[in-house]
Amino acid sequence: MATSEQIIERRSQAQPAPSGARTHFKVAYTMSRFPKLSETFVLYEMLALQQQGVGVEVFPLINERAAVVHAEAKPFVERAHYLPVLSLPILKANLHFLRTRPAAYLGVWLEVLRGTLGSPNYMIGGLGIIPKAAKFAYDMQRLGVSHLHAHFANHPTVAALVVHRLTGIPFSFTAHAHDIYVDQHMLKEKVRAAKFVVAISEFNRELIAKHAGDDMRSKIKIVHCGVDTRLFQPRQKAAGELFTIVCVGSLEEKKGQTYLIEACRLLKERGLRFECHLIGDGDSRPALEEQIRRDNLADVVKLAGGRPRDEVLQMLARADVVALPSIRTKSGKMEGIPVALMEPLACEVPVVSTRTSGIPELVEDGVTGLLVPPEDPAALADALQRLANDPALGQRLGQAGRQKVLREFDLTDNTAKLAQLMIGAAS
Repeated sequence: MATSEQIIERRSQAQPAPSGARTHFKVAYTMSRFPKLSETFVLYEMLALQQQGVGVEVFPLINERAAVVHAEAKPFVERAHYLPVLSLPILKANLHFLRTRPAAYLGVWLEVLRGTLGSPNYMIGGLGIIPKAAKFAYDMQRLGVSHLHAHFANHPTVAALVVHRLTGIPFSFTAHAHDIYVDQHMLKEKVRAAKFVVAISEFNRELIAKHAGDDMRSKIKIVHCGVDTRLFQPRQKAAGELFTIVCVGSLEEKKGQTYLIEACRLLKERGLRFECHLIGDGDSRPALEEQIRRDNLADVVKLAGGRPRDEVLQMLARADVVALPSIRTKSGKMEGIPVALMEPLACEVPVVSTRTSGIPELVEDGVTGLLVPPEDPAALADALQRLANDPALGQRLGQAGRQKVLREFDLTDNTAKLAQLMIGAAS
């Protein structure tokens, strides 16, 4: 097997130069919110496409106005096509399509209404998106967009479908997690209308095929989210530091941070000297703060809040292990394959996670990491203590994890696959 360095060297020598076809190929991206700190995989995918010579225009449904913004997102923010809920230009775009393509315009209202019956959230959101999507369609035609790609199979893909119906611009979408696990309204229609569908895991591909029909299986392509393996490199932690646990992810139920905090309580009771840093923010923060206070863990568990990528890298350089005890919530929410596990593995930091959705496709138990049952803080504590007691095990898992990421989860390689799919769809 090639070493990490040999794989990087081969990749460096084989970087695709932007061809004439790519240089003149323009893709539009739509997503729910931009820039969103917990969805950096969208940002870095767009950057990687640009680096391969593909023009990218950004059409977010909502301006996130985030308190923390990655430096790399700022150029996209400055030229993103943000729109209010309603405006005179939106009204003019809708009248334009009503006048020039009345059957398509009225038909898409009926299609979304019919497809979302029985799901108030999808219906209200879907119908509310149509006026804004019509303005997107008008602007994409003016800009010469060749292909439209949506991230998440719910409302962003409704917008992509509307643009396609009004203009004929081909579209595709990436299905991640909650967008297909919780509510599958209109999923079949979206798959059938799209040129291709990206599933981030085999788990997702099977779920999409189940709902869209087995005859759609060939249209569903597995393209993993990826990480920049040149940036996320192996690091050498200083000797003698405390055993350091890091968890990166928005503070929400499906990430399972409450079980990590409980595992930390058990580790403290056992006398392990350690510290645990939770990077991210979200709705669960008040409950997690109360749990830390109640269990007297403020000396070992720290909530760091949302942090830009350079600070995440610094924290990974201090980490002995990254833990992400993901669960499936009662409403059906769960992870896809978290980038927050790919990044530490690319740095040769061992990971501990759970047997949930597509995670075992990245974290092979005992090979590229350790897996425990979801909602089991005792098993989680045992796995963390095992790594604390056996640094050589962590080193072996981390090295194997980086090899896995280089083979299957490299951002440049996977974005090149996506670019070829997009160019093929538009030809």
